[in-house]
Amino acid sequence: MANVGKKFPNIAIDAMSDMGDTFKVNVFKQAAEQNKKVILFWYPKDFTFVCPTELHAFQEALPEFEKRNTIVIGASCDTPEVHFAWLNTPKDNGGIEGVTYPILADTHRILSEELDILDAEYSTDEETEEIIYEGGNVTYRATYLIDETGKIFHESVNDMPLGRNVKEYLRLIDAYAHVQNHGEVCPANWETGKDAMKADRNSTAEYLSKH
Repeated sequence: MANVGKKFPNIAIDAMSDMGDTFKVNVFKQAAEQNKKVILFWYPKDFTFVCPTELHAFQEALPEFEKRNTIVIGASCDTPEVHFAWLNTPKDNGGIEGVTYPILADTHRILSEELDILDAEYSTDEETEEIIYEGGNVTYRATYLIDETGKIFHESVNDMPLGRNVKEYLRLIDAYAHVQNHGEVCPANWETGKDAMKADRNSTAEYLSKH
């Protein structure tokens, strides 16, 4: 079920910092109480293959997100201790040493189940009534953009092998900010500096005639 247009779940989850500190993070409150946008990106597992490339890509783009008043938060279902071990593993050994934004440790799958992004299916053995779990019970590569009121304005989910394009999230944040600031809508492939439109037929026709 799509979550766009809804408030992000008001749930506090354990997180790990690059300094080894465990603390609680409530993504909804991070946005609403600090008057900031938030990008929350989920990845399947620490110490895997595509995942470190994404965490380093978000780290490299951190100044660009900060320019846009946006907090970056990573998340998986690993424990805080596993996060800390990965944070202390060098980049050239598959680690994420140098990553400074918080990483959620949704070990009990509370938030990921609420968002319905787990690679998990459950069935019941008819004879024994035993619950059988199928799938990895880890998250897909789900991404959420949340505005200053705690409302989700973008949601996307990639299958495990497909890494994200970090620049696209910067573009989406820019587009949403343009809508907020100017009341215009942003057409296909819109980028900062390009023409936007008013939400009416005449504006659409005029835009299409020029492009």
